[in-house]
Amino acid sequence: VDLKKPVSILIPAYNDRRGVTAAFNLNLLARINRELDGDFDLTHFAHDAVYNEAEGRIEMYLVSLSDQTVRVQGRAFTFAEGERIHTENSHKYTVAEFQALARVSGWRPVRAWTDPDRLFSLHLLELA
Repeated sequence: VDLKKPVSILIPAYNDRRGVTAAFNLNLLARINRELDGDFDLTHFAHDAVYNEAEGRIEMYLVSLSDQTVRVQGRAFTFAEGERIHTENSHKYTVAEFQALARVSGWRPVRAWTDPDRLFSLHLLELA
């Protein structure tokens, strides 16, 4: 489980300098083009990731860099410059939050382990 950690760690991980996450996010548009007969120009969108502290999650977006219209399966979609497509949520939890989620989902937490820096956790659960 990806544990909650400082924004100073999260944002660089999802807006990485090498552009790995951006390429992963933009691949959604490439797949739409390939699989749904879309005509997105990937150079007209930029990746952005923000941390929503209230929800405890990273939110990933593709941001339109210009006013544009794209077509997908013959249907037109218009985007204004700066308009965002919300593509992904990556939730972060404390160990206690994840265990509470497990309980309400019909599981009983047995044990939890974390790495030394408490960035990630591994949970042993059994059916309640």
